[in-house]
Amino acid sequence: MRAVDLAIYADTLAGEHAALAARAEQARSRLREAAIEWDARGHLQPRTVKQLESLGILGGIDERTARTELRRLERALAAVEELQAWVESRLADERDDGYALSACSGQRGVSATSRPPSES
Repeated sequence: MRAVDLAIYADTLAGEHAALAARAEQARSRLREAAIEWDARGHLQPRTVKQLESLGILGGIDERTARTELRRLERALAAVEELQAWVESRLADERDDGYALSACSGQRGVSATSRPPSES
């Protein structure tokens, strides 16, 4: 496996992780909003609650669904993190192998398979 391929894949995984983390934070935010709504219901007039519900301002959050989604996203994040760790480990191994090759060729930082720059 080439180090560049692993690095590109690591970047892709980082993007996936960021997207999942953002979705998990949105689910947490919905749960916080649901808690605020629940507390507000106890302090508002019943007719006000009904009016806010009819407008879709209160009661639009299904806590059960949000909690289920959050658990699913947290499991997905853990799986992506495990894969990221494996890819990073492989990437480190590939880089170490590359440094070993360059040390054998007598030129530090240049791989044994590199070509000299073209003359222009």
